[in-house]
Amino acid sequence: MARIEIENAEMAALGAANNAEILFEMGMMYATGRECETDMVAAHKWFNIAAIKGCPRAALLRAEVAETMSKDELARALREARQWMTCH
Repeated sequence: MARIEIENAEMAALGAANNAEILFEMGMMYATGRECETDMVAAHKWFNIAAIKGCPRAALLRAEVAETMSKDELARALREARQWMTCH
């Protein structure tokens, strides 16, 4: 029984890592305008969520994006990230 629990925990950890990478890619998509309009608020939101989920690259890019944003944009990105996190 313990073996099954360990395997489930390992699979959950793998899923979390993959999830963080997907969220990081969402940030990259909005930051670069790949397949969408460039949107630094959305980019910051997705980098922030990916960083919270454990993606260190996202934390670095989140800081770079934040340097280009106004306080209002930053506040909006943080609100949107918080809303997303409460739903998921």
